[in-house]
Amino acid sequence: MPNQIIALDRVFNALADPTRRAVLERLSEGPVPVSELAQPFDMALSSFTQHLNVLEGCGLVTSEKTGRVRTYELASEPLQAAEHWMVAQRSIWQTRLDQLDHYLKKMKGKKS
Repeated sequence: MPNQIIALDRVFNALADPTRRAVLERLSEGPVPVSELAQPFDMALSSFTQHLNVLEGCGLVTSEKTGRVRTYELASEPLQAAEHWMVAQRSIWQTRLDQLDHYLKKMKGKKS
């Protein structure tokens, strides 16, 4: 379980950055060479590559080098793990809020 938590922390850390989220959105359309992927971003290629390293380090993307061209592709498993965690949290908090609502209605009824 602790390894899963660490992996999830790394995924959320990666998703916290708008550049990395934009990269993931672009990769959702299919694999892209790094030069094309970096094009819309106003930063040095070395800085952009650091973002890709973060994404690859937590498993959100994979890369393959053919000759001199490195191509990146989205890996959906870590996103599915994050989604699963968020769905579970939503269920927990929905239950808690329903209980609070029930309690507050009960307390309001006692005051009348």
